Amino acid sequence: MNTLPDYDSPTALKLYLEERGLGMQKKFGQNFLVNRSSRTRLVDALGIEKGSTVWEVGPGLGSMTHEILERGAELTAFEIDRGFAAVLRDIFSEYPNFSLIEGDVLKTWEKEFTRAGTPQCLFGNLPYNIAAVILGDFISAGIRFERIVVTVQKEVALRMAAKPDSEDYSSFSVLCQWGYDVKPLMDLAGGSFWPQPNVTSRAVVLAKRSDWPRCSSPKVFMSLLRGLFSSRRKTLRNNFTAWMALRSEFTGFSKEFPEQILIEAGIDPSARAETLKVDDFLRLSDTVVSKWA
Repeated sequence: MNTLPDYDSPTALKLYLEERGLGMQKKFGQNFLVNRSSRTRLVDALGIEKGSTVWEVGPGLGSMTHEILERGAELTAFEIDRGFAAVLRDIFSEYPNFSLIEGDVLKTWEKEFTRAGTPQCLFGNLPYNIAAVILGDFISAGIRFERIVVTVQKEVALRMAAKPDSEDYSSFSVLCQWGYDVKPLMDLAGGSFWPQPNVTSRAVVLAKRSDWPRCSSPKVFMSLLRGLFSSRRKTLRNNFTAWMALRSEFTGFSKEFPEQILIEAGIDPSARAETLKVDDFLRLSDTVVSKWA
């Protein structure tokens, strides 16, 4: 194993990169967590042991990669930056429990999933522009990890854990809470990172729910969820009617039919999607499916 960088020192990290002709790329949302105690707390939250399987997104220069490997986990890291990927290969070349997937994780994870299946844990500092996309993609594909520990921009974390009737509540909130119990771990101010971002980050722990999917058709549930949140200003009656109009199963339905289904599901047609709980969406989804029988 090559000598590890000094992960606690911005000055040392800057020099380490310069000596190798590397630099930080803003387009990748790169920031190194230079707070040692926070790094330890994040890895602790994974609850891993020897033999645990972990995917790490965006390992950078490997500060938390090293910690995970030292605990004996089987780690697959996804790194988009070619220069960082080369460093990771050098640093961790002697670890038999380390593998690296180079490239955009949004384009590479499916191939790795097909090859190796679902790992137990997902870990990473997710840039703002991919956080909701990748988590939504996993859940939509029916891929759930036993435990997820991710650091995201605080606004994304608030959406993940938002409650009905709040400004942050969205279809993404419902999707996350459908698959997981979502709990904040800690906030990380900009000074915990180098380079220092102008935002506050929040680490979030997602623990897999044992009662998933709680509906007869996850596919219908997810489609319905997107439809009901498609126009936040519109009532459930209007969004639900528009969603039904796109479904061949309901060709030629009467004008009153959408409202009848909503009422049968115990939902006020004049309400809006952001007022419904996760269980309300699940109940409506099952009511819809029952009409196709």
